[in-house]
Amino acid sequence: MDPDFSPGGGGPSFEFAFNEVNFSDRELRIEVVAGDDTPGSSGDGGGGGLADWARHRKRRREELRKEKAESATQMLDQTICNEAEAEECDAYEDNQEEPVAMIEESPPDVGQDADDGQGIDSSWTVVEENALMELLSFMYSGKLTTTEPTLLLDILMAADKFEVVSCMRHCSQLLTSLPMTTESALLYLDLPCSISMAAAVQPLTDAAKDFLAVKYKDLTKFQDEVMNIPLAGIEAILSSNDLQVASEDTIYDFLLRWARAQYPKSDERREILSSRLLPLVRFSHMTCRKLRKVLTCTDIDHEQATKCVTEALLYKADAPHRQRALAADAATCQKFAERAYKYRPLKVVEFDRPYPQCIAYLDLKREECSRLFPTGRIYSQAFHLAGQGFFLSAHCNMEQQSTFYCFGLFLGMQEKGSMSVTVDYEFAARTRPSGEFVSKYKGNYTFTGGKAVGYRNLFAIPWTTFMADDSLFFIDGMLHLRAELTIKQA
Repeated sequence: MDPDFSPGGGGPSFEFAFNEVNFSDRELRIEVVAGDDTPGSSGDGGGGGLADWARHRKRRREELRKEKAESATQMLDQTICNEAEAEECDAYEDNQEEPVAMIEESPPDVGQDADDGQGIDSSWTVVEENALMELLSFMYSGKLTTTEPTLLLDILMAADKFEVVSCMRHCSQLLTSLPMTTESALLYLDLPCSISMAAAVQPLTDAAKDFLAVKYKDLTKFQDEVMNIPLAGIEAILSSNDLQVASEDTIYDFLLRWARAQYPKSDERREILSSRLLPLVRFSHMTCRKLRKVLTCTDIDHEQATKCVTEALLYKADAPHRQRALAADAATCQKFAERAYKYRPLKVVEFDRPYPQCIAYLDLKREECSRLFPTGRIYSQAFHLAGQGFFLSAHCNMEQQSTFYCFGLFLGMQEKGSMSVTVDYEFAARTRPSGEFVSKYKGNYTFTGGKAVGYRNLFAIPWTTFMADDSLFFIDGMLHLRAELTIKQA
C-alpha cells in the first residue's frame, strides 16, 4: 500500500475489508511483549499520561545506550579472551606432538537488535499492540478511534517507523487540535521523526513553538521557570518577535545565565552558544555598552563576537529606510527585526572632546505614537554621558491650559540620589519636505537624581494635527527625534 495513501482524504475506503475473513486467507498474529512499566501495559489503551510516555522513552534510550556499552565491553573481553586462548594454544602446540583443534566462539553482534538511528527512534524496540492495530485500521479506513494524546503519540511513532505519512499527518492534526501544555509542547519538539518525514509533523511542532512563545512572552515574569526549559524550548521562545522584555540586553544576559546553568562544561557551552543560541540574539538592537561586554565574554568565540558586534554597529549607522528593509526581509528579519521592547532602542553617537557630548536618535512609528493617546508614555533605552545614565520619554498629555492633547518629549537622568550634573541640551525633529532635523527647543538644566526636563507640547500643535495624515513630522510613517547633550566642565 502507498505509504501516503489516505482514504479519509477522498480516495476509496477499504474499511469493509479490515480484519474480515472473507477478504483474506491469511491471519496475522501479533505478539507484543512489554514490561510492567511500559506505557499502555496496564490495559488502559493510552498509558499514564504524557509525562509517563516521555519518561518511558527516555528510560528506553538510556537502556539501549547501556546495552550497547555492555555489548561493546563483552566484545572487547571476548577478543582479549580469544587472544589469550590463541597464545595458550601456541604454547600447547610447542609442547605436544599432535596439535589440538581450538574452536573459538564468535563475539556477540553489537547492537544487532537496536536501531541504527537513521530516521527511526532508537527507543522503538517493540511496537505496542494498540498503536499498531490503530495504524493498520487507518491504512484501511483513513480513521482513528482515539483522541487520547499518549496513544496518538504511539501511533505517530509507529507510522513514522513504517513510513505511513498520511497517518503521521493525521496524528499531527489531532494532537495540534488538543489543549497544549508546556510539557506536551516540549515533547512534540523532541519527536524523533526522520528528516524525510518531518514535513508531516511540521504543523504540530510549529504549534508547540507558538504555544511556548505566547506563554512565555513576558520573559521577565517567567524567568525562573524558563531557566529549566531545555534547548529546543529556549530556541522557540527566543525566536519570537513578540517577547516583552526591557531590551535586547535582557535577552543576551538571560541567554548567558541559562547556558551556564545548563552546560557546566565550557567547551560544550561555547558550542551551544555559537551554533544554536547566539544566532537568536538581535545584536543590532543591543546598547553599545552591552556590545562592548560581548567582545570580552569568555563564553563566546572572539571571532564570532567581533563579527556580531561589527554587524550590529553597521546596522545602527545605516539609513532608516535600509534598516526597515532588512527587518522586513525574510532572509534577514531574524537578525534585525525588533521585538516588543519595553524601552525603545536608540542610536547614540558619543564624543569625548572638546567636551563630553552625545547625540541620541529616537525613531517612533506612527502607530506607536497613536497608541500613546490619551495619556500613554514611551521610554527609551538608557544612554550614557560622562558616566551618567539618561533616557528619553515621549508622552501624550494635556496642554498646560487643559484645552487639547499634545505630543511631549522629556529628558531624564537615570540615577537617583544626591548627585547633580548640569547639561546643555537641544531637542530636534526631522520635518518634510527638507528631511532635515529642525531644532525645537534648547537650554541647560541641572539634574539631580530622578529629575527630568522637557516640553509638554514639543511641536506647538494639537494632538490631532500632529497625527494627521499630512503631518510635517512623519516621514515614511516614522517620527525622527534627536536629543543633543553636552556637559561643559568648569
